[in-house]
Amino acid sequence: MFFLMRCTHRENADEARDALRPAHREWNRSGANGLVSVITGSALWTDEGVALGHWGVIEAASLADARTYIEGDPFVTGGVVTGIELTRMADGFAADRINPRLTV
Repeated sequence: MFFLMRCTHRENADEARDALRPAHREWNRSGANGLVSVITGSALWTDEGVALGHWGVIEAASLADARTYIEGDPFVTGGVVTGIELTRMADGFAADRINPRLTV
């Protein structure tokens, strides 16, 4: 199953986010140590260039696995993330159009 995730970040979290970014990127590349496959994602910014969150498309066997992946993200465990939305995508989502996937 494919899921769209959207995470909002707390205001003034730049320092914490910068410190956690290497671990966050490694977590994504590993797909939570193989639990999920991360298709793509990116930071979200206001028009003024202020970071407000991040989004991603992931493939997981279940909603529970997708949630486990997100809840283990260093941005979440480190207190940067204040909100998480997970939305299941269509079964026919053409993930093969996005190449390469983020997860190795």
